[in-house]
Amino acid sequence: MDIKLQKVHGSENDFFILDETLLAEPLTQIEIDKLRKSLCNRQSGLLEGADGILLVEQTDEGSALAKMRVINSDGTEASMCGNGLRTVARYLSEKHDKEFFTVETMFADLKVRKTVEFSDKVPAYQVEISPVSFDKEAVSMNYSEETIINEEIPALSETLKFSVVAVPNPHLIAFVDHEGLMNGELERIAGYVNGENPLFPDGINVSFVEILGENELFVRTYERGVGLTSACGTAMCASSLMYTLLYTKRFYEKITVRNVGGLVQTVVHETGDGGYWMELIGNATVTHTIQGSIAELMAGNFTALVIEETEEQTAYTEFLKQQAGGVRQQFE
Repeated sequence: MDIKLQKVHGSENDFFILDETLLAEPLTQIEIDKLRKSLCNRQSGLLEGADGILLVEQTDEGSALAKMRVINSDGTEASMCGNGLRTVARYLSEKHDKEFFTVETMFADLKVRKTVEFSDKVPAYQVEISPVSFDKEAVSMNYSEETIINEEIPALSETLKFSVVAVPNPHLIAFVDHEGLMNGELERIAGYVNGENPLFPDGINVSFVEILGENELFVRTYERGVGLTSACGTAMCASSLMYTLLYTKRFYEKITVRNVGGLVQTVVHETGDGGYWMELIGNATVTHTIQGSIAELMAGNFTALVIEETEEQTAYTEFLKQQAGGVRQQFE
């Protein structure tokens, strides 16, 4: 049976979207794993591979328009993906001709909506990022303290201070200067906490954050199950939350978050019961449409596919060039 896929990205955090509701029956876990291995490999995969596959499924609950599952390139399943959610929001918006709705994810139904384009042919969507928890159970952390907020963790570093938060993906965050983004500490620490270790047995996303100016950040992330990524949506939201709590203590303001793959905007909200949630606003770019059989996709027989490239990546690249000071230049 033929099916259409999209190659998409949010801040160049790239995925293949596969709508399982268009299949006669859902994919088995074995079929999903075959697809993941075939499509996502950076050396042999389709269109230079991807960070993962986004599966669109029938919702388990009546209020959501559909369900999103996130399959990382290493085969693990993430509880959420902010960059991916924007691209799924666009897919569902265009499929159902809706601009505001909810999408079911592993832990919550999240509000999404179409918003003003970043630039011509650079469509943008804003999505809810929640729930938020600082409890060590939420991040599978073995530590004497119940929470870690701006504290030293001697096993990881003698100089850096860390915060740990689930949004709902678990994140380990440290604020650094510009040199700290590139001195190898991120890779060292991330490699340790995502290998066999006593602190985070299930692994954890690790972000280093540089404060560029008032309400302007640069975030570099090692994503659990993927490795170093161009951007991680939940990491940028978690970093914005910690920036607000530790530095400005002002909610409801737009924060510009730059990353290797571009930039997004975030807004940190405080709830009446003392909790938090974030808005993530960014591009939802479709670079290619792909049509072919599931069997060919699983087998890696890409020559039999019909692949069409859009003009959106060119427009996105031009948009980045127009940003003051550049985006990638900050990382160089």
